[in-house]
Amino acid sequence: MQTYVTKKHHHQTDSVAIIGGGPAGLMVAETLALRGIAVDVYDAMPSVGRKFLMAGKGGMNLTHSENSVSFMTRYAEREALLAPMIGQFDAAALRAWVKDLGIDTYVGSSGRVFPVDMKAAPLLRAWLHRLRQQGVRFHMRHRWLGWDEQGQLRFATPDGEVCLPASAQVFALGGGSWARLGSDGAWVNLLRQRGLDVADLQPANCGFDLDWSTFFKDKFAGQPILTVAARVQGGTQPMRKGQFVITSTGVEGSLIYALSAALRQQLQSQGKAVLELDLLPDTPLEKVLAELEHPRGSRSLSSHLKTRLGLDALKTGLLHECLAKTDFAQASVLSQAIKALPVVLQATRPIDEAISSAGGLRFEALDENLMAVQHPGLFFAGEMLDWEAPTGGYLLTACFATARVAAAGVANWLAQNSRELKNELKMS
Repeated sequence: MQTYVTKKHHHQTDSVAIIGGGPAGLMVAETLALRGIAVDVYDAMPSVGRKFLMAGKGGMNLTHSENSVSFMTRYAEREALLAPMIGQFDAAALRAWVKDLGIDTYVGSSGRVFPVDMKAAPLLRAWLHRLRQQGVRFHMRHRWLGWDEQGQLRFATPDGEVCLPASAQVFALGGGSWARLGSDGAWVNLLRQRGLDVADLQPANCGFDLDWSTFFKDKFAGQPILTVAARVQGGTQPMRKGQFVITSTGVEGSLIYALSAALRQQLQSQGKAVLELDLLPDTPLEKVLAELEHPRGSRSLSSHLKTRLGLDALKTGLLHECLAKTDFAQASVLSQAIKALPVVLQATRPIDEAISSAGGLRFEALDENLMAVQHPGLFFAGEMLDWEAPTGGYLLTACFATARVAAAGVANWLAQNSRELKNELKMS
């Protein structure tokens, strides 16, 4: 038989419970603590912010410096919903917030914003120190299991299962990628059992699988393909310049991540996705054709491609991988392929390898304060909501912005409830 314990020292009944100690959960905690509201943060892991720290390993990309109109287009079909939220805590506000933690930021050559030392750990340390000073209490190794009959939160802890009350509950449990760091998507079924509408979690900012030949894989896996442009074949988007990496199972890297939402959607609707590559984005088609038609004498085609067009072994290998032998004999066909090479992708990589996830709790189940319409007092923030964005600081910005909206919603809801309670007492 399960025993439920309510630990008074654990938690104040009139405090707000935040489930999830990632960036969104911590931002909710700070926003509420600054309003004088008691806050308890619960997380299944031994320490908070694990994915945040891991994301900062290659350089902590906080936000992006581009103009707000371009910035908001990165959220695609969720642009209209997220724009007012991000408008209240945009890239400039985020940078000012980081500065307030004693950390300077700078804009990189790509327009991305980083801390000067590029690291996540000093920022997280300073933030946690400030949160503790603000009175936020942390409860680690508390895995959320759902609710009991009274609507109290159930947690598995090292000391057994506990049930804890809260004046409001905020869920910031992340998506479904990088499960070992805590965001395992286990909350999906718990919310569905409560009647909440959750879209299936899917990989976002992810790599894709295709069957390379053994020769190509052995020779090129792990190598970056530089200075190319790409788009999803048949899509309306213009070619986008960048780079990506050949893997033993397919392709991954920044240019692929930027197109991953459209590629994933094409895979789902058509059973395959076609990545169209321009191998020489700085050379017009007419020039490519003219160089191919230039007599090559006794030189091999690959050495001709290298000397006349600057195509390296990897790009030439890619052409051999995707074209028929006969295509190389016709300059017109080969020039077209160099400028628009179709690479057929067969599947996304598993969600656990993805940088982020799409899907999640649908906004239609929530009001404008990110509170569940069916369940007053339950609020949601961050990546567990149904939106996605490319890498570049857009993910973190929206996590912070939705967190601040949810926190303001909690504060207003508590104030309203307390007014109603006072009025009831007066009347009685």
